[in-house]
Order: sequence, then C-alpha cells, then structure tokens
Amino acid sequence: MNTPIQSPDAPPHPRHRNALLAALRRPPVLIAAIALALLGWQWLETRSRLSDVQEELAKRLAAGDAVSQESRILVKQQQEAVTQLQGKVGALESQLAQTQSQQLALESMYQELSRSRDERLLAEIEQSLAIAAQQLQLAGNVEAALIALQTADSRLVRAAQPQLLPLRKLINRDMDKLKALPNADISGIALKLEGLVSSVDTLPLAFEQRPAAGAKPVAKKSELSWWENLRADLWSEVRQLIRVERVDRSDPTLLSPNQAFFLRENLKLRLVNARLALLSRDGRSFREDMNQAGQWLDRYFDSRAKPVQTAQAAVKGLAALDIARDLPSLDETLNAVRNFKSSKEKR
Repeated sequence: MNTPIQSPDAPPHPRHRNALLAALRRPPVLIAAIALALLGWQWLETRSRLSDVQEELAKRLAAGDAVSQESRILVKQQQEAVTQLQGKVGALESQLAQTQSQQLALESMYQELSRSRDERLLAEIEQSLAIAAQQLQLAGNVEAALIALQTADSRLVRAAQPQLLPLRKLINRDMDKLKALPNADISGIALKLEGLVSSVDTLPLAFEQRPAAGAKPVAKKSELSWWENLRADLWSEVRQLIRVERVDRSDPTLLSPNQAFFLRENLKLRLVNARLALLSRDGRSFREDMNQAGQWLDRYFDSRAKPVQTAQAAVKGLAALDIARDLPSLDETLNAVRNFKSSKEKR
C-alpha cells in the first residue's frame, strides 16, 4: 500500500503529536525549553536596559557639552576684561610717569625761581598742593594728600604772613573735607581677596556633600528591664536603616573634573578682577565681580561646610563695601596760589 502524502496545512499525525508530547514530558527537554525561554527574556530585558542607559548617557554628555561651552564663553569674557583692565593699568602708569616728569619739571622750575622769600614760599606751597591733587586724582590716596596739605599749612604757619591767611583758610577747608571722607581700608580688602583666592581650591563642591550622621540615643540600661533593653536595641538598629534628611537643594549640579577645574579657575579670576577694580576705585565692577562670585559659591559649593560659609560671609561683606568715593578737587586752592604768584610777579 502506498502511504498517503500529508499536506503541509493538515494537522500533525497522531503519532507525531504523541511523540512531541512524550518528548516534552521528559525533564531534560522541558528544562532546556524553560532555560531557552528565560535566556530569550533575559536578552530582551538586557537590551532594553542598555538602550535606556545609552539614552541617559547621551543626555548627560549633551548637558556636559553645554556647561563646557558656557565655561569657555565665560573664560573668554574674563580674558577680555583682564585685557581691558591691563590697558587701564598701562594708562595709569603712563599718567604716573607724566606726573613724575611734571614733578621733576616743577623741581627744576623751583630751582630757577628768584631768591625772593615770598616766591619761594608760594612755589613750595604750589608744589605741595600739586602733589596732593595728583595723589587724589591718580591713586585716590587720601592719606598722602592730607600729608601734603599739612606740609603746606605748616609752611604757611612758619611764614606768618597776614596776606596769605585766605590761602591757609582754603587749605584747612580742603583738609577738613578729606578728613570727613569715609576711610576704606584698601590694603585690608586686597588681603582678604588674596586669602579668598588662595582658599578656592580647598572649598568642597555641592555634589560632593555627604549626609550628616545622626546621633545615637543613649539609653540608661540600669533603669530598664531586660525586655525593654532588647526592645530599645532593636529599635535603634531599625532606626539606622532609614534616615530622613532635608536637603535645601535637591539637585546639586554634577560637574566633571574638567568642569570643576574651570569653575574654580573662573572663581579665582572673578576675585582677581575684583582686586583690580578695587585698586582702580571702580566700584561698579568690584560689586559685580563680588556678586557673581557669591552666586557661584551659593550654587556650586557645599554651603554646610565651614570654609564655604566663611567664604560666603566674606564675599557678602566685601560686596556691601562702597569703595568708589567722590574725592574733592583742589583746583580752587591751586588757582588761589597761582593768583598770588602772578600778583607777586606783576609787582
């Protein structure tokens, strides 16, 4: 007899189905099928997790690139600001050189003056007033200007000439104005800024902070029974498993080592710019640099650390200082001295 050919769509032959069921009832085959299914599920799960990790890594890299680009822009801006400040310092140095040359010229003119006592006196007073005016205009040095004015006043006192009393009144008026000015300790502020610059590298960052360890309660075991001591010990162990802590900033900024390095360098640059603005009596730039430094300290550094708190307090205190003082002019007194000289020459 010829065996009938079974079509592909026809149901399996009972003998084949029984053989398949018998094979599935065997433990090795069943275990292999289950293991194969588990491996397939594990492969799919691993692939899904890898895809999530790749997406998160791409997001982190994009955020890091944005922060790095912003840091480069800030560094470029700070370099341009430093270049401008260097230009201003160069202009001040040139003015100082001109002032020194003018002082030498005044000294030579003083030597060429006549031997008249009054003319020598007026030349000395004019030179002292010119030095005081230069100290106020170029360096803002009130103390040096006061010393020059006191020298001129003492010279007038020794001369004891009644016709020079109006000039002495003008000098005393200028001295009173300078003494009434608020005294800003420029050297002390500069030293504080130098200390802040040197401490930037040691300040801990915000994302490096660790939760504070809670204090363990001290139980008086002598006053408790055995059961109460056991219960207190168990409760103490359970309490150590969970710790609830309040964090003011729930998402501290994560920085790579390169970004942390650029952050510290930018903070140092801000403080150095503030010191340059302090020396040039630029109150607006000084205040802006100190406010920016304070914002970076509050945002990126661990405010719970004592060094960071000290730096924040110092920056806030310095930002509140008013270093831009309106210094009085000595033009009226200088014009009075020159008028006295011109009248003497006409006589």
